[in-house]
Parts: sequence; C-alpha cells; structure tokens
Amino acid sequence: MVELRTPGEIEAMRASGRVVAQALQEVRAAATVGSRLSTLDDVAGEVILGAGATSPFLGYQPSFAPTPFRGVICTSVNDVALHGTPGPYRLADGDLLSIDCGSILDGWAADAATSFVVGIPRQADLELIETTKAALDAGIRAARVGGRLGDISAAIAAVGRAARCGISTDYGGHGIGRTMHQDPSVPNDGRPGRGLPLRSGLVIAIEPWFMAGGGDGYLVDDDGWTLRSADGSRAAHVEHTVALTPDGPLILTAPPESESGRP
Repeated sequence: MVELRTPGEIEAMRASGRVVAQALQEVRAAATVGSRLSTLDDVAGEVILGAGATSPFLGYQPSFAPTPFRGVICTSVNDVALHGTPGPYRLADGDLLSIDCGSILDGWAADAATSFVVGIPRQADLELIETTKAALDAGIRAARVGGRLGDISAAIAAVGRAARCGISTDYGGHGIGRTMHQDPSVPNDGRPGRGLPLRSGLVIAIEPWFMAGGGDGYLVDDDGWTLRSADGSRAAHVEHTVALTPDGPLILTAPPESESGRP
C-alpha cells in the first residue's frame, strides 16, 4: 500500500535525513587509503547513535538474504555495485567506494548513498560517478506532482543509457516512511507517462546504480549480500530520500550546505 505523508511527517523524516547526511559526510572524510571498511562502519554507527537514532540496516534480513546484514552501512568497492558488507578489507589507492546508509529517528526512516574514489582516481571512475549523479538529479527533477512514476524511471535510464552504462531493474528505489522499504518500487528504467500517479506527500528513495561495462547482469557472492557486476566492471550507486510537495521535490537527505533540499 502506498502511503502519503503530512507536512509534519515529512519534516520528521527530514530530521532523520540529516543524520544520514552527516554519517555519509563523516564516513567520506574517514575513507582514506589504508582505512578498513569496518572502521568506516564504526564511524557511521557513532553518528547514528550520537543522534539518538538507530540503523535500519543492522540486522536487516529481506527474503533474498540468508543471514541478517551485519553493518550499519553498505560498503561496495570497485565491481561491487550494492550491499557490500563492511569487513577487514583495507581501501587501496584508486578504489571506487559506494556507501549506502540509513537511519530511523523518532520512528521515521531516511536512506541515502554516495560514491567516490579514495586516493588518486581513474578518469573513467570519475565519469561513471558523475553519470550516476546526473541520473539521480534527473530522477529527482522528474519527481513532480501530477506526473507518473515511470517519468522518474525513464529519466534515470535516459542518462545511464546515453553513457552506455549497464542498468538492472532488479534493485532500485522504493517508498520509505516508518520502515526503510515500502511501496512503491522505483525501478531505474521505465516508460514515461506510465505507472503510479505522483501525488503530494509521496516520499521515495531514488537510487540509480550503474555498471561501467554496459552489461545489465550481476553476480551475488556466497554471503548472499554482495552484488557484483557480471563483467567485472566498476559500479557506482547514489541515492536520496525525496518528498513530493506542491512546490516541487524536496531532498530530505540533503547535506547541511544544501539545507533548502530543493534541486
């Protein structure tokens, strides 16, 4: 069931979004060559705990997962596109790192992700990240009252396909509210003018993830979580929690320097 949020509920979700934004900023600052992924998980956990929030990731076990997730962030490196688990791996110079983070504060969830390069970057990695960010921006711009859910999906895919990126619709954006994953599903490819009518009060996580090699296939590690590009190419993943309002989309996980939350 798709639920719509009141202005007061959206403001409460924005408070949770600020926790996520701070956690992502502090993790990025701590992600240097030689840092362990488990250390980055500790950094995010301290931010979440210090804000009086909890992590919707820690202990999460959806139907596809054989075991509960063991971190408060997903740490996906290089060819890992999604759901990388934080462990003892030390970041190397040039690693492409995607961090996905969520929080629940006063009963309201928020969810966001960012991708960046640790150390000296490859130009191709920077271009992949910029393409993925551009797709997120396009999806947010399409999240307008009076439109259709397919408008968001089509806007994301148009950017990714133009850059010849691989796109899978098996995982994507989602509704969010009292829990992290709710209806509707927001795939990263679709047809404009189709799907759910976009109404004021809808809150969704929009999250493109692209694979540089152009193939749409992926593999899952034995842990049941770690999702890799099938062709071994690099992947990037970005995400914001966005509320639809009469004045346009409002980014609830915007960092402090973008406090207006307007694209």
